[in-house]
Amino acid sequence: MARAVQTSSFPSKPLIAAACMIGAGASFALVNVCLQAATMQLGLPAASAAFWQYLVALLFALPWILRRGRAALVTRQPKLHALRILLAVGGVQAWVFGLAHVPIWQAIALVMTSPFFVILGARIFLKEQVGPLRWLATLLGFAGGMVILAPWSERFELAALLPVLAAALWGGASLVTKRLTGVESADTVTLYLLLLLTPVNGALALIDGAVVPTGLSLYLALGAGLFTVAANYLLTLAYARADAAFVQPFDHLKLPLNILTGWLAFGFIPDGYLWPGAALILAGSFLVLMEDHLARRQMAVG
Repeated sequence: MARAVQTSSFPSKPLIAAACMIGAGASFALVNVCLQAATMQLGLPAASAAFWQYLVALLFALPWILRRGRAALVTRQPKLHALRILLAVGGVQAWVFGLAHVPIWQAIALVMTSPFFVILGARIFLKEQVGPLRWLATLLGFAGGMVILAPWSERFELAALLPVLAAALWGGASLVTKRLTGVESADTVTLYLLLLLTPVNGALALIDGAVVPTGLSLYLALGAGLFTVAANYLLTLAYARADAAFVQPFDHLKLPLNILTGWLAFGFIPDGYLWPGAALILAGSFLVLMEDHLARRQMAVG
């Protein structure tokens, strides 16, 4: 009987992980709807929207921060933490400002180029070896981004580059995080991000007028913060219950989820440039996963 229970419960972990990853994508889509409605439709400045989003997220995370205590704040890499925060804040600001000007579907497709900036940065700054499949994946990803941007089109506007800037900055933050996790505990890396992101966003909001949301804008800012916490928590659960190679393809569902929420909330309908561009980006992403899978198999055989 015990053996039957163990066998039947085995598939539940990857299924739960997949559900958590899909839930994270849906939560991020709701974050984007809240931010776009607050900025594009209600006129809340992007810097203020980002500040209130992460302030609410920080308040929800306070119990976890307090449990870790002062020991988790001991660091030997303050400069790297500062660089990571600057890159992360820059990415957040570019992202929220981009959502105030371009449709959700375009923004989310372009920000999916972030892993390709990580590959490029790993080769240039970390001197990591990059195989031919990853180079091909990077070329496909950037080609897909260019197709979606369509700079040759009359509808092209410079604001469409903001999600690409966000992708590049978040890619840089990921590289710094990778360097930090080699010398710092995961708790320390996470705590510094949570504790420093909000005040730096707050300083930028002060420069932009420090608008306090009221009415519907306030509820949207609260919703963005709440869904940010939910998305990150579900993301953590997904990676805790299955291998990254298994759950990563489910992360790509965030594109159709954002298209759906953008259509339901604002009536945004993607044009023809999205589909071939997104196909190239997804093809590049799957090439990266394929190379990782092949590398694991070689290590197992060796």
